[in-house]
Amino acid sequence: MTKLTEALTGISGILVTPYDHDDQIAPALQGPIVERAIAAGVHILVANGNTGEFYALTLDEAERMVHAAAEHINHRIPLLGGVGRSIHDACHLAKVSKKAGADALMVHQSPDPFSAPRGFVEYVRRVAGIADGLPLMLYLRNDAIGTKTIAELCAIEGVAGVKWATPNVLKLAEAIGATDPSIIWVGGLAETWAPPLYAVGARGFTSGLINVWPERSVAIHAALARGDYQAAGALIAGMKVFEEIRAEELNGTNVTGVKAALKALGHDCGHARPPSAWPLTAAQQKQLDTFIATQKLPRF
Repeated sequence: MTKLTEALTGISGILVTPYDHDDQIAPALQGPIVERAIAAGVHILVANGNTGEFYALTLDEAERMVHAAAEHINHRIPLLGGVGRSIHDACHLAKVSKKAGADALMVHQSPDPFSAPRGFVEYVRRVAGIADGLPLMLYLRNDAIGTKTIAELCAIEGVAGVKWATPNVLKLAEAIGATDPSIIWVGGLAETWAPPLYAVGARGFTSGLINVWPERSVAIHAALARGDYQAAGALIAGMKVFEEIRAEELNGTNVTGVKAALKALGHDCGHARPPSAWPLTAAQQKQLDTFIATQKLPRF
């Protein structure tokens, strides 16, 4: 098992994109988050993921953030660079991410309303050609493309695995059975969905929690890795309210909850850009404050 393969079966920590008061990206503010995540034992970090507000960034900003993440990490753990949007944007970001020092690429599934399953296969093929040997992780948020298409995607040279971000556990089991055993399947719905996805063969999980409480994410992963579902469940129960806040308003408070928590912990990384909600409602903020106090989250 290579270092990258081992890391991909661990925690994929999705880094936030900090902003200043003028709504400009503030990459330096990401540094302390990276340091805490690495110190806690997070296995791999992701630039330009959804917790990083990928779709709210300009292409120039996305370029700057993958370079910034690479500089903060400084080769201590692997870096996954998110790519996506138009095919030309995705290919451009693939080149930029590779030059920045990313160890692999995460290919966002296109949100285009006219995205065809076979069109997405061609999309990934073109990104793989530009990646020139850099491994690809597919970030699937819609399993309606079907198992046959998923198998075709996984057969593309360079595709190393899939971040499965749908709650369809049986579909995941079917996809695992239809693809090469070397494909890495990662739970893409964070800590709360990790146990059922683990039960059918996924390993590792994505996490936005690592921005504020990486130690808890690492503890959950360790429990699942040793097959202790009871311990994992207890640890998840202690952070579940945080994920519930993030899931409100059609998931529109996903990044909002993380950034509000960072601010409450003494590390203000700015707001969440529209169309995300900002700020939390008074009720949501009260829930968050109670969670932070009850769980005694460490301050920055």
